Amino acid sequence: MSIVAALRRPLGEDLSGFVRMLRQLDVPHRVSEEAGEQVLWVPDEQLAEEVRGLFQRYPQGGEAQVQVDPGRPSAWRGVATQLRDSPLTALVLLLTLVVTLLSQFGDNHAVTHWITFVDYQVHGEYAYFVPWLDSLKAGEWWRLFSPMLLHLNWLHLAMNGMWYWELGRRIEYRQGRLGLLGLTLLFGLLSNSAQFWFEGSGRFGGLSGVLYGLLGYCWIFQLLAPTPAYVLPRGVLVMMLIWLLVCLSGAVDLLGFGAIANAAHVGGLLAGCATGLLGGALARARR
Repeated sequence: MSIVAALRRPLGEDLSGFVRMLRQLDVPHRVSEEAGEQVLWVPDEQLAEEVRGLFQRYPQGGEAQVQVDPGRPSAWRGVATQLRDSPLTALVLLLTLVVTLLSQFGDNHAVTHWITFVDYQVHGEYAYFVPWLDSLKAGEWWRLFSPMLLHLNWLHLAMNGMWYWELGRRIEYRQGRLGLLGLTLLFGLLSNSAQFWFEGSGRFGGLSGVLYGLLGYCWIFQLLAPTPAYVLPRGVLVMMLIWLLVCLSGAVDLLGFGAIANAAHVGGLLAGCATGLLGGALARARR
């Protein structure tokens, strides 16, 4: 891979602030003197275009990290700005909150039965589930996706919301709103289907399968085509994989935290790794 000259500036110009900002953003680069100019080199043309755009807006560095890597927290960055920069991520979280509250964490069966992967009716102490193909034949295709919006307790909602905010913003910045929407729906479909087929239960929910999909996507994409937006905080990947193994071991069930949708987690992760492999390979080929 040949390096590309992103900037050529006079020798007397101070680039220290801009270079410091690039280091903070983990953007690979180097600066050399060539024919009486300062030349800033980066690994590929796509990154060079991004760096040129940054320099036009922030020649002295500083606040540009807010725009480049929305996944990185900033103590002084306002909530309104974050919402403005990540509208689809915020919309998905808002829908998740509304659906969960309307369903009363799954206890309001009048609402919940419209959201679950398989329709059901409660009679007395028993729930009777409708064959899933009957629901699809009736045109209820939203059931393939809607379980990802349903959460059964506050801890479940808070943890999934936090991680979707962390990962969704990164992908929305790098791939755009349609890219994030497509990946969210794809991982929701595949993780929900995996959970239903492997566990046989129609009553499950949560963004966890989608989150493992987004994690796998960022992980593999970053290995093939490094980009600042997908540089995850240290330990996040290891922690999430360890948590997956703990859940698969059955320890969480034994501790009384409720059933875990392990098939959704594994299905989402595999789907995320596969799409990250495809997306990363295409990005690498374009470079």
